[in-house]
Amino acid sequence: MRQKESQQHTPQEVTRQESTTPMRLRAYRLIRKILLGFILVSFANVLFSFFFLTPKMYSIHRENRDMVIKYRILQDRIRTAQQQVEEIRHRDRNVYRSLFSSDTLTLQGIYQEYPSEKYASMRGDEYEQLMIPTWKQLDQLARSLYATSLSLDELQQLSSDKEQMTTAIPAIWPMDRSALKSHIGAFNPRRYHPILHRIQPHNGVDLPCARGTLIYATGDAVVDKAYPQGYNGGFGRQVILDHGFGYKTRYAHLDKVLVERGDTIRRGQVIGHAGNTGRSTSTHLHYEVLYKGRPVNPINYFNKDLTEAEYTKLMENMRETNYEKLE
Repeated sequence: MRQKESQQHTPQEVTRQESTTPMRLRAYRLIRKILLGFILVSFANVLFSFFFLTPKMYSIHRENRDMVIKYRILQDRIRTAQQQVEEIRHRDRNVYRSLFSSDTLTLQGIYQEYPSEKYASMRGDEYEQLMIPTWKQLDQLARSLYATSLSLDELQQLSSDKEQMTTAIPAIWPMDRSALKSHIGAFNPRRYHPILHRIQPHNGVDLPCARGTLIYATGDAVVDKAYPQGYNGGFGRQVILDHGFGYKTRYAHLDKVLVERGDTIRRGQVIGHAGNTGRSTSTHLHYEVLYKGRPVNPINYFNKDLTEAEYTKLMENMRETNYEKLE
């Protein structure tokens, strides 16, 4: 009897249970609708983003497009600036330096590529193929501007010292041309020796002549070195003159040296006699012109007092000779 009574519910309990069930159901349905709505909105957003740009994405896309345009404009400006620099360098080489009888400025090392690590931060970027070449162009332009400024600075110095420079730069033959006995040994810093099978540079010209032929200074200078005796690295008795403005000249294999270190020399002054000393196989003068420590072709200076026909004949007279022993 008591068990039956315990299984019976009061009207209040029944009403409470009936009201609780619909509330849970409504809450479940509400949460389901919210989740479904969120999923639909997210899907619609993804779908919209796939076919259309959101305001934020549109702004980013426009900024990227503007950046690409600016890079293209920058590349055009770099090319234009590089062309202008090249025009200045062309006038430098072919006009200004001709007026001053000066060699082109040596620019060794200025045009070396920058290390690849400099552009490492741009690698992997979406616009890598645009940014890295542009920055390389900028770096090249910067080097060109630096080189051009160095050259113009030197030209400015040359212009202020032009009168002194005209008498100092090597510009005549180091001996009487009529004293030449045979072919001139050619300047060839990349000469390949057929017997030794290696590069054996010849950094000057060899002028064959009789022993005792007078040797002249080719420009005003100060005697930098004078060796009246000795083998001296194969050059034998020799004289090295410092002309200033980056120029030096060497007169080697002499029979006699007539000057001493520190002497002031004038163009055309006799400084020695031709001979056969040092690493030499026959009497001749080995003559070098050095500009800023680098050998340059002396023939380029001989033509200052030659006609076009004489210069052509001189070039035809150049040969690969063996006036010097090759060790």
